[in-house]
Parts: sequence; structure tokens; C-alpha cells
Amino acid sequence: MVKTATKTVALPAIVDLDSLDGIRDGLIDAVETGAVVIAAAGVERVATNALFMLISAAETARRNQFDLTIDKPSAAMTAAIERLGLGASFEGMIRE
Repeated sequence: MVKTATKTVALPAIVDLDSLDGIRDGLIDAVETGAVVIAAAGVERVATNALFMLISAAETARRNQFDLTIDKPSAAMTAAIERLGLGASFEGMIRE
């Protein structure tokens, strides 16, 4: 088995509809080739659609037998996850 390197996808400060296409494209490539770390410490605002996209990416990574983790999510991102009732969906993904 070939060991693949972990890829890091950094989220911008504002994760909104304008930034989703670029993030999605990076995630599609990353979850197909190995483990993924989402760098989320600098997120100031996150759209609901972005959170659902991350859940979808995690499911794809799981199906491909790769890990997807969210590294040090900002307080704003954590608050959005909780406010939308998505805590259970992100359980196990978040790495403080």
C-alpha cells in the first residue's frame, strides 16, 4: 500500500458563497488522494452551505478510507456549528 501525504486545506476568514467553489475544488482533490486537515483557526464567518459541504467532504473521505479533521476551528466556526445544531455531524472531526 502506498502511503499518501496528508493534505491541508486552509479556510479563508470569510467562508461564504463566493469562496465555496475554490474550497470545494480543493476538497474534491484532497479527499480522493489521502487524509485531509482543514485549517479553520482563522475563520471569522462561515455560511451554512459551507458547513454542509464539509460534512459531505468528510463522508467522501470516510468512504475512501481517509481521515478528515478540522484543526482548531475558530470560535465563530464552532458557534455556527452549534447554532445550527450540527454538533453531532462534526463530532470526531474537530481537533482542538
